[in-house]
Amino acid sequence: MATAAATAISTFQFAGNESIVHASSSYYVSPTGSDSNSGTSTGSAFKTIQKAANTAAPGDTVYVRGGTYNQKLKITKSGTAAAPIIFQSYSNEKAVIDGSGLKVSDQSEGLVEISNASNIKFKGFEVRNFKTSVYDEVPMGISIFGSGSNIELSGNKVHRIESNAKVRRDGDDWSGRNAHGIAVYGTESTALKNITITGNELSNLVLGSSEALVLNGNVDTFKVTNNLVHDNDNIGIDIIGFEGTAPQNDQARNGLVSGNTVYNTTATKNPSYGPVPNDQYSAGGIYVDGGKNVVIERNKSYNNDIGVELASEHQGKSTSGITLRNNLIYGNSYTGIAIGGYDTARGSTVDSKIVNNTLVQNDTIGYEGGQILLQYDTRNNIIKNNILVASSSNIMIQNQYAKNSGNVVNFNLYYGTGGANGSEWTWKNSTYKNFAAYKKATKNDANSVFANPLFVNAAARDYRLNTSSPAINKGEKLTAIIGATDLAGKARVAGSSVDIGAYEVK
Repeated sequence: MATAAATAISTFQFAGNESIVHASSSYYVSPTGSDSNSGTSTGSAFKTIQKAANTAAPGDTVYVRGGTYNQKLKITKSGTAAAPIIFQSYSNEKAVIDGSGLKVSDQSEGLVEISNASNIKFKGFEVRNFKTSVYDEVPMGISIFGSGSNIELSGNKVHRIESNAKVRRDGDDWSGRNAHGIAVYGTESTALKNITITGNELSNLVLGSSEALVLNGNVDTFKVTNNLVHDNDNIGIDIIGFEGTAPQNDQARNGLVSGNTVYNTTATKNPSYGPVPNDQYSAGGIYVDGGKNVVIERNKSYNNDIGVELASEHQGKSTSGITLRNNLIYGNSYTGIAIGGYDTARGSTVDSKIVNNTLVQNDTIGYEGGQILLQYDTRNNIIKNNILVASSSNIMIQNQYAKNSGNVVNFNLYYGTGGANGSEWTWKNSTYKNFAAYKKATKNDANSVFANPLFVNAAARDYRLNTSSPAINKGEKLTAIIGATDLAGKARVAGSSVDIGAYEVK
């Protein structure tokens, strides 16, 4: 009969395949501790998280007491699938890992770094103030590198990760600064697999040419869910391929990006894109650049430069198999949704589905990006069941490239103050300022309507549909595509009908 807390038992394997039974332990870290302590109780806590990381075995939990830890952390030991190693703030206390005064090593480094390790959980920390002013140094808040599997980052707050290096100019190219809040880089032939990034907040990051939250290279199977990403000077969430990160399978793939809120993302105050303030409204809230087979659903992206972009920056390479559904995208400066390469030297967007999204008054700066922007080389994509409400530009769809084939556009609802005879659609570089003329010339949108969607309270940004909305029951029942639930969690399909936009009334 136990007289105190029961001790858990875990089993893990060594190279010789013999099973070793390990009594799972708890280790404690405190600002007032000592690394000469045993670490096995709050009264004999370690002083550094690194000491605990070096000591912990599969099945162990490292509890970090509240306080500020001005130290780096490198996690290189693995748990097992049945017995992960867990790092977490103790009880209701907040452990802060602070990089003030610490220098970036080896040109790029995470203040917290998980390198070639598996079966790790890292949760409930504040990670902050890792900065550089040195050209080509890359600070990161939390980084996952190499290969490995079953890694979870949850409930962390990452902020004030900054590259403040002076930029260099090579012709018209401004460069020299890079930083990340959370970075996942699959750099080996063996993939980083089963990565979960959930419930984190990333804010006030000075990123240069990089991203707040990125998965890049040989990363296979991931979930990026319920994160809050805001007030950063470049891309919010980015899924990347074809940058030469991995020797093979150099493409983040087979993932889910769901339930995230991304706002106030802009490159206009970022000197990596020219003297500040600049006119480079190029930072996407959510961006897929060369990724493959990703579902992006039930997110909110607003007050960014671009709401969501599905593109490829690399000539001859494609972003493919993306499903963008049940998202709310509004008030973004340049455009709501962009697909395709941003010029003729880029790649393509193919075999992707943009369905049941609500786009409201994007294109706020007069750059004529419209609500949906089809750029260079878009092929075999579906654009259906979306609500598009124009800004004062009155532009619905903007497509100034003729390299556009196999794209299907239908069952959408359009609305704007310009009306059906004063709104604008550009398709294969031909512009139409009349809804009927656009439909006749392009054969698009045969079953679409131009009507006020009748939101519950547009002034208060409540874009649910009221019970009189003309969007009700007017969508195509794309059961295998549109997902089980709408943005609010309601069942997506009821009977034989589906509503247009991100919300169901039923």
